[in-house]
Amino acid sequence: HVQLVESGGGSAQAGGSLLLSCASPGAIFSACDMFWYRQGPGKARELVSVYSARQWTNYTDSVKGRFTTSQDNPRKTLYLQMNNLKIEDTAVYYCAAKCPGRRDKWWGRGTQVTVS
Repeated sequence: HVQLVESGGGSAQAGGSLLLSCASPGAIFSACDMFWYRQGPGKARELVSVYSARQWTNYTDSVKGRFTTSQDNPRKTLYLQMNNLKIEDTAVYYCAAKCPGRRDKWWGRGTQVTVS
């Protein structure tokens, strides 16, 4: 069982920065594809970034050049560094993991990011 806990959310002004973290107390992420999703008010959940088990990254177009996802060693924590925040980035941000042996993703509870 993989448990994911997000932290680092809060309020920021437009143009500011926040660092989100996703920790897995009982596992490491090396075999998993890791994702950040977000769901803004009145919007559908959307994929923000991917950090794959092979350590390549991808980003949705709206955050390219502003957000960076990474992992520590030994890949126990997933990060999302968010720079040059925009009001449109306001959302609940969720960490997710797709790991071998399970069809569905593991999900964290989410952390609120509010940009004003």
